[in-house]
Amino acid sequence: MGDTAEKQDILQPEELKPATEILQKTQAQLDRILLGRSELHRMVLVGILSQGHILLEGLPGLGKTALVKALGQIMNLEFKRLQFTPDLMPSDILGTHILQPTEDGRREMTFQEGPVFTNLLLADEINRASPKTQSAMLEAMQERNVTLMGTTRALPKPFFVLASQNPIELEGTYPLPEAQLDRFLFKLAVRHVDVDVLEEIITTRRHGTPPTPDWTLEADKLQELFALVKKIFLPKPVARYISRLVAATHPGNPEANEQVNDYVTYGASPRAAIAMAEASRAHALIQGRPTAGFEDVKAVAPHVLNHRILLNYKARFEQLDTYTLLDKLIAELEESGISMPKDFSMRKEEA
Repeated sequence: MGDTAEKQDILQPEELKPATEILQKTQAQLDRILLGRSELHRMVLVGILSQGHILLEGLPGLGKTALVKALGQIMNLEFKRLQFTPDLMPSDILGTHILQPTEDGRREMTFQEGPVFTNLLLADEINRASPKTQSAMLEAMQERNVTLMGTTRALPKPFFVLASQNPIELEGTYPLPEAQLDRFLFKLAVRHVDVDVLEEIITTRRHGTPPTPDWTLEADKLQELFALVKKIFLPKPVARYISRLVAATHPGNPEANEQVNDYVTYGASPRAAIAMAEASRAHALIQGRPTAGFEDVKAVAPHVLNHRILLNYKARFEQLDTYTLLDKLIAELEESGISMPKDFSMRKEEA
């Protein structure tokens, strides 16, 4: 009875067509503004539809800041940019209480909102701030609240942190705490563009200045898209696959492969499974599918897991990165959870 009721609630592909067209227009605008980044733009849209925070990692000058600015313009979201520096204090992010004179001549403490009170916060070079300042972001990112002097204030809805990060090998950076990394839905690698894209940039854009959007999303449409993501159906086999994939990132798990057992210290948290399920639904919506499938999980899994896995010193010594490890794990993990015995496979080949 329960399964039947769930199937009756599944959307039809034609019901998703208006939303898919809007998302295609949104990506087309991003592709027009920032050249050669189509796959990155698609995953950023998946992150936004999942109502998650996104960490963009790459060397300076690759367009991370321009991407977030363009996204705010296209989606008509209130946008604020905060440059993280070693001397940045928590109050510079959250806000502070100041003494203000009243009409009767007295003074009272009033709260002055910080830049975190916005829809889209660009945390530029987030790993240049000290751990003390990083801790100020934890409640805002998880609870969408700010608590100061015993008073809790809700942040605007929706609220996203899109943070840029230079690789930690560069001087003057701090590795982000694991608790903060776990609050990012995705970590997306921003890589160099190819020669053809570079040629187009320098021949069509003076000083590299990107064009402004010529189409923007209506303010209420984003909430409609959020509601549609919730209606995307996640079948039990797909949910089981997500659970097995997250569990397989832990050394000693029956489905962990040899690389995980040899190179991983800690696997992904339960939050990773929740994030992967939501991101799979959002990815299916972008593709115009009412049901999330294994292909959606495989598309988002590397970006959900890569910052949630802690590699050991052996992996660093052998220069193994999490993307390579995850690609192999995803390729080896059977979707169905049924793996044939080796002797059965050999007998089949002999026959």
